[in-house]
Amino acid sequence: MNPQFYAPKLRAVVRLVASLNLAYFGIEFVVALVIGSVSLFADSVDFLEDASVNLLIAAALGWSARKRARLGMALAGILLVPGIATLWTAWHKFNVPLAPEPLPLSLTGLGALGVNLSCAFMLARYRHHGGSLTRAAFLSARNDVLANIAIIAAALVTAFLWPTAWPDLIVGLGIAVMNTDAAREVWTAAVNEHRAEA
Repeated sequence: MNPQFYAPKLRAVVRLVASLNLAYFGIEFVVALVIGSVSLFADSVDFLEDASVNLLIAAALGWSARKRARLGMALAGILLVPGIATLWTAWHKFNVPLAPEPLPLSLTGLGALGVNLSCAFMLARYRHHGGSLTRAAFLSARNDVLANIAIIAAALVTAFLWPTAWPDLIVGLGIAVMNTDAAREVWTAAVNEHRAEA
């Protein structure tokens, strides 16, 4: 499909997605700090990263395919940021392994799930258009939905089966792994696009 055909609609969608991600970043980050949750911290940083990715996509839609491919490579690096932040937070949590409060953990995870499901549905129709840029946005939203389900599961496990910091830590590290894999996929797509244009 011609990029000029879908660019205006896609630009409006990614701006809305960026706004939703930025708003929920603030909520989740505060709750993560208050209850000491590694998984919520990882997810909140991911919301901030998603807002940045979508704003970059909105700016780059009018660029040439080669420039968009180069930006896709940069976005692959951005997708690694939440994973690095999570590892740093997890390291500190290992030293003070207190379980986060299950109720705020589950409620915040449920709110994040609602936001990310909405974003994933909005981006789904554009995931095959715009190359690695829209692929980055869609993969990030899709991974966030899975991460939020895992956060809610961690809260339930902490509340009823295993009242330790480990469920939260495991989910937080799992989010880091998912972001790394998404970064690999986006990097591969961007490199292929760049080679095709070259």
